[in-house]
Amino acid sequence: MTRNLSLVAAVNLAGALLCSAAFAQEIPRHAPPPAMPADVSRLPTIVLMSYGGTIASRGRPRLNVTNYGGKENKRVDPQDWVDDLPELRGVANIVIDDERPAEDAKEPASYDDQARIAKRMNELVRDPKIKGIVLTHGTNSMAETAYYLNLVVKTDKPIVLVGSQRPWTGLSGDGPRNLYDAVRVAASKEAWGKGVLHAMNQLINTARDVDKTSAYRTNTFIGVDVGALGYADPDRIVFYREPVRRHTDGSEFAGKAYPTLPQVEVAYAYREAPGYLIDAMVANGAKGIIVEGTGAGSPTASENDAIKRAQEKGVIVVATARTHGGRVQDTPRRREAKIVPGDNLKPEKARILLQLALTKTSDINEITRIFNEY
Repeated sequence: MTRNLSLVAAVNLAGALLCSAAFAQEIPRHAPPPAMPADVSRLPTIVLMSYGGTIASRGRPRLNVTNYGGKENKRVDPQDWVDDLPELRGVANIVIDDERPAEDAKEPASYDDQARIAKRMNELVRDPKIKGIVLTHGTNSMAETAYYLNLVVKTDKPIVLVGSQRPWTGLSGDGPRNLYDAVRVAASKEAWGKGVLHAMNQLINTARDVDKTSAYRTNTFIGVDVGALGYADPDRIVFYREPVRRHTDGSEFAGKAYPTLPQVEVAYAYREAPGYLIDAMVANGAKGIIVEGTGAGSPTASENDAIKRAQEKGVIVVATARTHGGRVQDTPRRREAKIVPGDNLKPEKARILLQLALTKTSDINEITRIFNEY
């Protein structure tokens, strides 16, 4: 009897395993590309533009994924990426464009650097042989650069920003896969006309909506309100929706040089936040103020008083919300206060849009129109 029960149990276990295998999710086979495709002329030419960041950093030992870089760890050269990822040869003809700041640069990335990158991109996209650009970038300010490029680069060709949360040399580093997927996105015909994109952690997001939400986690970048445009899946690049706000070749700011931009500052609202900080911004030359307000974009009473003083001097004020999601709406009270609703833009992106808007106009109705369209 015991032997019969054991036999039945064994049969049941085998059946369960077979059933499990039969219904297990099949992972698409992604065959490695050949070392060199037979006809490389059929592959799109993609510019790999390096602007540094964690993805261009080394750290020792391999478990060091938070305290990397420095003089003791030489930066990753763009050619190293291509050498380390022979799989790229099956996706695109890679042209390297190294735009990294000097290794001994003392100052953090400035607007001058951002304007230089935009100018270079506007030159590159005019070349008919170039079908797309991948820009590697540090993740701290990547979303800001992406949105700026989304507004000022005039093209319908794919521009894809990519970075990593761990150094190139880190154990389980996310850089190699992110870079490979970003090139795949830039080489995809479906990516044309969608503006500047962001590709990390297999998600494809718009430059307008993507936001960094975690300091160290690899799933940090998401579109908070609207989600991803698509995915860099193993078998193919797939899109499910289109961006509807104006961008790149549809932007009134695109294709122009902006050596400088009007000064715009950000004021944060919190319980008892004082208005004198806004007064100081105006005294130091601010032409616009972005208020990161509580709830649905509300300043404090003291900040409201300072806003009125600022407006009397011609300063434009835009309201955004510190809630990390949701729109700042056009209400009668806000309209009466002559404060422009910032929609669902993060304050740092609203700042960029207001800076560009102020190069054209200081009319509040026109600026409101711009915030409604971008």
